[in-house]
Order: sequence, then structure tokens, then C-alpha cells
Amino acid sequence: MASSKLLSQPRWFRFLPRNLSNARLFSELASQPPVSEPQNNIESKSNNNFSSKASSTPSSLKEPELAKFSAIADTWWDYEGPFKPLHKMNPTRLAFIRSTLCRHFGKDPLSPRPFEGLRVIDVGCGGGILSEPLARMGATVTGIDAVEKNIKIARLHANLDPTTSTIEYCCTTAEKLVDEQRKFDAVISLEVIEHVANPAEFCKSLSSLIDHGGATVVSTINRSMRAYATAIVAAEYLLQWLPKGTHQWSSFLTPEELTMILKRASIDVKEMAGFVFNPISGRWSLSDDISVNFIAFGTKENESETV
Repeated sequence: MASSKLLSQPRWFRFLPRNLSNARLFSELASQPPVSEPQNNIESKSNNNFSSKASSTPSSLKEPELAKFSAIADTWWDYEGPFKPLHKMNPTRLAFIRSTLCRHFGKDPLSPRPFEGLRVIDVGCGGGILSEPLARMGATVTGIDAVEKNIKIARLHANLDPTTSTIEYCCTTAEKLVDEQRKFDAVISLEVIEHVANPAEFCKSLSSLIDHGGATVVSTINRSMRAYATAIVAAEYLLQWLPKGTHQWSSFLTPEELTMILKRASIDVKEMAGFVFNPISGRWSLSDDISVNFIAFGTKENESETV
């Protein structure tokens, strides 16, 4: 699809970045305003590093999930659209990522670009709402997603700002990158594992992408009755924050299950935190309460330590 045609479609062009209140805290946004770049060759940006051959590792993706997110792909940067909850949660997710990765890699968390020199992959990047702030914090970012429309939207939006135009986006899977022997310092996958068919195989792929001494961050939703009441009944049906059917309660993982799956994939969970929403302030914060949304930080074990 030609870039000029794409420009006329995404709804997010009516909702360019405007919530800048968290920039000082999380360095999500560059110091200069976004500027448009020429739209030539957007489609082929940084694709040569990825092969199109079939992966020898079975994909853990669910086709219905891909179709579901493809249908709403052009709303990724609509702050009042289906992904509004993720936009609101993003500063809190970034706070956890910044704290844990800086501690692990010996970086200064107060630096405006604390991830300078780190190779980070955002697995299941969607429209790039996490990849962009990671790039602004200095990381060399690769964003991958199995939904082609997501990648097109992510590339277009990233090219609006020179500090994010260097992000390497590709429509591919973690399994294919494992076959290509790609390695990263930090492998991040947020709100993705609940949408895959085989969480164990997915985590093995994440583990294989971690370079020696690297780390991973994974977030998801607990399979608890409270999560069913809030993440599905309230968020999808009562408040209509999300399209109905976005989540399947049976696909959620408990913190214990995720820890065990990661352990079997040679990842040792070192830290875990919950996300709680304050309906009065309309903001999310980190908490010890992991009964609904939670996030985990882990490090790659040595092969000799693996059971």
C-alpha cells in the first residue's frame, strides 16, 4: 500500500501527541516537537535484516487474535480509542521498565537517555506506543508484530519524530527471529502472552532472543475472579474501554504460572509488581497488588543452572 494512501486512513492523525505531562518523569517524548519527514520508502525501512523464510519453530500465534487486532489497527494513536487504557498505563509500565533495566545494566535512572547503548526488542509492538518512548530514552529499538497493519501504523507515526524514526519495525514473529539468531540486551513483551496459543513456546522464543547477561520484562493479566470482573466485565462491557471480546479469561496466567513458564524457559523472575487504577485521578500506579494486571522482570539463567 502506498504511503500517500496510508496517510489518508489512520484516525490517529487527528490525535497527534498532546499528553506531555509525563515527559519529565519518564522521558517519553523528545525535547523538540515532532516534525514530519518525507514519506518515501516507509514500507521498506530496515526490512533487509529479516528473512522471509518459514520458521522451523512452530508459531504460538492465534489467527483469530491477529484478525481482532488488525481490525482496530488504525486506532493505535487515538488517545480516546480502543487503546486508551494502554496509553494511560504506559507511564507506569515505563517506570517499572526504567527502574529494573537501569538497576540490572548499571544505568543512571535519572539520565534523560538511560538506555543509551542497549539493544531492546518490543515483541508484539502494536502501533509502537511502547517502542517510541524506549527509543527516546536512548535504546536501539526493534519493534515486531505479526499484524502487518500495526507495523505500517507504527512506521508512519515513528517517522513524525527524528528521535523515533530510527526504530527498526518489521512484521514478523519472535520465533522467526530466533531462527535468524537475533540477540538483544532486553526483550520486552507487554500485554501479549494472553493472546498467544502456546505461552510456554512463546516464552522459550523470548528467552532465545536474550543475549548473554540480558533481561526480559513481561506483563499480562492474572486469571483471577477479580480480573474477570474488572478486565472483562467492567472494562469491556460496562465502561466499554475495550472492544468486547478483547480478552478471554481462560487465556490469562496467574503470577505463579508465568513464573514457572519463564523458569522452564531459563528465565529467573527477579521482581514483580501490580498495576492499580485510581478511578478518581484516572491514573495507574505500581503496587504490591498483583491480583489483576501485573508485570515481571527476569534475567536469563546460565544453561548450566537450568533444570
